[in-house]
Amino acid sequence: MQVLIAEDDAISRRILQTSLAKWGYQVVAACDGSEAWRHLTSPNAPQLAILDWMMPGMDGIDICKRIRSETGPYTYVILLTARGQKEDLIEGMEAGADDYVTKPFHSGELKVRLRAAQRILDLESQLLTTQEALRDESMHDSLTGLWNRTAILEILQREIERGQRDGASVGIIIADIDHFKKVNDTFGHKAGDAVLCKATEIMKNKLRPYDAIGRYGGEEFLIVMPGCQLQDAANKAERLRYELSGSQIQTDQGIIGLTVCMGVTASAPDNTVSTDILIQAADAAMYDAKRAGRNRVSSAGKLAQV
Repeated sequence: MQVLIAEDDAISRRILQTSLAKWGYQVVAACDGSEAWRHLTSPNAPQLAILDWMMPGMDGIDICKRIRSETGPYTYVILLTARGQKEDLIEGMEAGADDYVTKPFHSGELKVRLRAAQRILDLESQLLTTQEALRDESMHDSLTGLWNRTAILEILQREIERGQRDGASVGIIIADIDHFKKVNDTFGHKAGDAVLCKATEIMKNKLRPYDAIGRYGGEEFLIVMPGCQLQDAANKAERLRYELSGSQIQTDQGIIGLTVCMGVTASAPDNTVSTDILIQAADAAMYDAKRAGRNRVSSAGKLAQV
């Protein structure tokens, strides 16, 4: 683990460096507060810092306050000082320090305090990893791995707002797998899951890196395509439909063919529309495709402004 030590006294700094290196820490040394702050705000900054209270440039208290006003990974701070009154301890902790060691420090005491700091930082890292995993899980469909309904609608809203700022269109496609209930009833839900996963694989592989696709409903998908006008979106939908309709999915219950209906619409650069209006238009177009015989693409007409 990397540890920053900030100490203006050369002898004390050297003693600290030697001790920490012997205990297996990677030491980053600073001779004043300004240099310490540069290290703490650099990429891959140390998350554990031992700061002398009194230093040129910025003292330990000032650095503590600035660290706590910043966002980003947590930095564990141990203040090192000759000031040992209770009032000093209170001032240091209120400034944001996590621990406090008085000079001259006892080697064994500092060692165990560093171990405690490392345990806390490790626990925080595990907590952040767990939180990120839970956040990721809450935004993705468990079967297909696609964005879930809530997440894909949030993406659509952001792209509409960006398009309105930049004067760009946003195309959307609602894709619905044909006769999906019949697949489940005839071949079983496991086979239905295989159909959903195969459709997901094909569509993801044919979209641009900056397009987004989510599972909008049971067998419905919502595709968001920034910068696409209506004809561009319709052309993309037709290519996707063609790829999907050529699929033969092997399951334990037999081979299943795959076709889809797709409804397409797009916002115009000079037309302010809401997420609901776009979704309703694409959904209506998708049902037009169903009524026209399935395995086809239908585009929505002019959209109403909000």
